[in-house]
Amino acid sequence: FSNNLTFTGNEESSVEKNYTQEKIKQSSISYEANRLKSSFEDAGQRGLDIVFQVSNNDVAFRYELPQWGERRACVVEKEATGFKFPAFTTTYLSPMMGAMGAFARTSPSYESGYTNDEPVGKPTYGNLGYVFPGLFRIGDDGWALISETGVTSQYNASHLSDGTKEGLYRVAYPDMRQNNGFGSSGAQLSLPGATPWRTITVGSSLKPIVETTIPFDLVEPLYEASQEYQYGRGTWSWIVWQDQSMNWDDQIKYINLAAEMGYEYILIDALWDTNIGYERMEELISYAHSMDVDVFLWYNSNGGFNDAPQGPRNRLNTSIARKEEMKWLKKVGVKGLKVDFFGGDKQETMRYYEDILYDANDNGLMIIFHGCTLPRGWERMYPNFVGSEAVLASEMLIFSQDVREKEAFYATLHPFIRNSVGSMEFGGVFMNKFLNRGNSRGQKRLTTDVFQIATGILFQNPVQMFALTPNNLTDVPSFLIDFMKEIPTTWDETRYIDGYPGKYSVIARRHGEKWYIAGVNALEEPLELELDLPMVAGKKMHIYSDNNDKEAVINSTTIKQNGTVDITMQPNGGFVLKQ
Repeated sequence: FSNNLTFTGNEESSVEKNYTQEKIKQSSISYEANRLKSSFEDAGQRGLDIVFQVSNNDVAFRYELPQWGERRACVVEKEATGFKFPAFTTTYLSPMMGAMGAFARTSPSYESGYTNDEPVGKPTYGNLGYVFPGLFRIGDDGWALISETGVTSQYNASHLSDGTKEGLYRVAYPDMRQNNGFGSSGAQLSLPGATPWRTITVGSSLKPIVETTIPFDLVEPLYEASQEYQYGRGTWSWIVWQDQSMNWDDQIKYINLAAEMGYEYILIDALWDTNIGYERMEELISYAHSMDVDVFLWYNSNGGFNDAPQGPRNRLNTSIARKEEMKWLKKVGVKGLKVDFFGGDKQETMRYYEDILYDANDNGLMIIFHGCTLPRGWERMYPNFVGSEAVLASEMLIFSQDVREKEAFYATLHPFIRNSVGSMEFGGVFMNKFLNRGNSRGQKRLTTDVFQIATGILFQNPVQMFALTPNNLTDVPSFLIDFMKEIPTTWDETRYIDGYPGKYSVIARRHGEKWYIAGVNALEEPLELELDLPMVAGKKMHIYSDNNDKEAVINSTTIKQNGTVDITMQPNGGFVLKQ
């Protein structure tokens, strides 16, 4: 179907949809688009339809394959689809990780950095291409964000190839070496069938990029929620106190921290199965419930496709083990799982994601994926899905000096790229000055306290596990702790305010009637901005900011009647305006 096609006709229609979705950047969405289905036949008179849906700032398309006579199944080995940009375009792209590499042969896990305003055509190491989404700056003409949505067990996830010097990026399928070489890199498709949607969001500014809901507009829920899931905030010991904290006494401290903060959850991370054990875990969960704190538990996804040693292992990778495990989880009152170490985009892996989600819903469990692929419309498709990592996230701030030095740089990219198309379980907001238990030497944090709380607003995920530690209750200014006690994790509206990828970002989010406006600065000098905030014109706001010594301060300010306010952000600093 890549040449010698005969055009057989067009069919035009319109699409209108209104829906609610409390897990994403906006809770009430109205979607209108013009739809065009163009039909073709190959030399054997087999049909192919290309369906386009075009709305104000979004173009979506997919291929639909009808049944061909008695042929009711096919295999899609590759695509010839590509995106062609002018040669003067520059890129903000995250390279695809190599297969069966990184920690315990668990890659790829969408945890690379980004190109930064680099010209098209620059090859990746190993010519592995780039993950979705990809942001492109078309000179002074504007911006384009390329992504994919609607991937289910019926297809593989794809990515972008390396670009040519002429600006062509093709859709590429997974490396055969992923997941220990098991499973096809293409798609096994029942006919009639369809590919996932590929999306292009365009704008003269970044506003349409930040505010788009196209990943969710194109999909529908695949099953009903077994219950009303509750989103919220949580604590977790592992991010700062690491493996050594996986013991009874330290988990009690973090349950108590969650209770003191008024948080809904604690995440008990890897190694609980051996260090605490299933029997005592039931007691620990009961204690958490007595403190009005619910529990997420960590699981290794692994079966036979990588070497990650942390347990629990081999409890989710087969239907029998998974159903037995989830029956126990439901019995003891666990509310969610964080499942780690997937490392592949093959259809076989997409089936695994979907199997976990569906069985979890039967047992009232929310699911967070970690060490994983990009979520592609999953917030709407799977009612118990509550976020994926798929980003260079908080754990790398612990492990890498380079990532600590670039923390502000990456934070200015995520609202425009990764977090634009799906919930991002980052696991941040550190208040320790040093990112370890001792908090006196070692991995020094290079960003300010206000920068940290700003990321709690900038980064969107319906369940957020924050990187607070018990000592923060006494060694952090009380007004910052009070802010973190009140921070929401669900949003009714999101607006782009200002920013440039790699330099600074300012985003506004509304929860109920209250607006939060947050910004961070990755430049090496203070940044003075006049922000236009018509939604809070004339309103009194609390402003959290850094003084010249980069210490956190809180003040009150009244936004001018014309909606403008002057803000100064320190290097590696930020601000938050809160109603």
